[in-house]
Amino acid sequence: MAPHIVPIYAAVLALLFLVLSARVMRERGRAGVAIGAGGNITLERQIRVHGNFAEYVPLALILLGFLEMRGAAAWYLHLLCLALVVGRLAHAYGVAQEPDILPLRATGVMLTGAVIVAAALTLIVRAF
Repeated sequence: MAPHIVPIYAAVLALLFLVLSARVMRERGRAGVAIGAGGNITLERQIRVHGNFAEYVPLALILLGFLEMRGAAAWYLHLLCLALVVGRLAHAYGVAQEPDILPLRATGVMLTGAVIVAAALTLIVRAF
């Protein structure tokens, strides 16, 4: 069965990824820094928000796509996908602030982790 739910969320997350990329590029231009953060805390935060997104979202989407291909319920897929989007937005906003907003940052980390754990465990259970 070809996925039709997860690709919608993947597209939304792809657009968010591009927004985060643009924020890094804009801050690099403002700071005049081509590589690294050059000691600019705002740039460092933007780089980490973007990097953290790139580190976790692909794995989550792969697991979610596998869940959909294995016939997971639509409500469950929407729940996990929405949690991933909300988590990434919370993390991005929380980390980008100076000082960071720890509750938002933590919420983003926990939601993203919960989606990965739930998807992974569901796939393992369904395998047996």
